[in-house]
Amino acid sequence: MADGTFATVVNCMDGRTQLPAIDWMKREYGVDFVDQITEPGPDGIMSSGDEAGIASIKKRVLISVEKHGSKVVAIVGHHDCAGNPVSKSEHERHVGDAVSLVKSWNLPVQVIGLWIGESWQAERIL
Repeated sequence: MADGTFATVVNCMDGRTQLPAIDWMKREYGVDFVDQITEPGPDGIMSSGDEAGIASIKKRVLISVEKHGSKVVAIVGHHDCAGNPVSKSEHERHVGDAVSLVKSWNLPVQVIGLWIGESWQAERIL
């Protein structure tokens, strides 16, 4: 097990979303580190049933949970996403689908959804 406490974020590769998600997770969960699993539009990948994309994300989530002891996994959707260019309401649906998917893996973690809006601030939506 790693030194320190961990959370996990399944986030977009968009650099504008990294620090807001890390800062929010550290503040809200009091963790030392936040593992980043990035893809272009991961909420869309996970919602669409993309088996290869989901398998890749799951493999990395398992490493974070099993090797770092992460206790919470956040799925992030964000404003102006090039990888999943849909409306906020569609992102919220995709994040919800992704949260349900991760919960179905029956890991010993809390699974939440985050939205990063136009002001690049993270907020919990699920």
